[in-house]
Amino acid sequence: MADPRIKTLKIKTGVVKRLAKEKTVYEKEADQQRTRVEKFKAEGKDEHDIHKQEEVLQESLMMVPDCQRRLAKAYIELDGILNSEQDLKETEEYLTAQVVLEEAKLQLPSS
Repeated sequence: MADPRIKTLKIKTGVVKRLAKEKTVYEKEADQQRTRVEKFKAEGKDEHDIHKQEEVLQESLMMVPDCQRRLAKAYIELDGILNSEQDLKETEEYLTAQVVLEEAKLQLPSS
């Protein structure tokens, strides 16, 4: 029978991976939206259109800290599992989780 700790490890690894990707997507979206707002202003578009695009930009910018907070929490949880389940060190899931943690570390704010 499969070890339930491995299932938990897989799930937590997936969460960290997804949140890191989500944060990157929101940052990219905010950059694209910022460019769109500048383009609208440069082209002299209607103030209402510019204002709507700025609102969309603000929504994207608000999502980045939320993703970062959730990523930090998931990172700590996964790191705790890896530290407490040293006997799983040889499993593929454990090694994958370590790689995902290293990649996600780049998405966390420097303390």
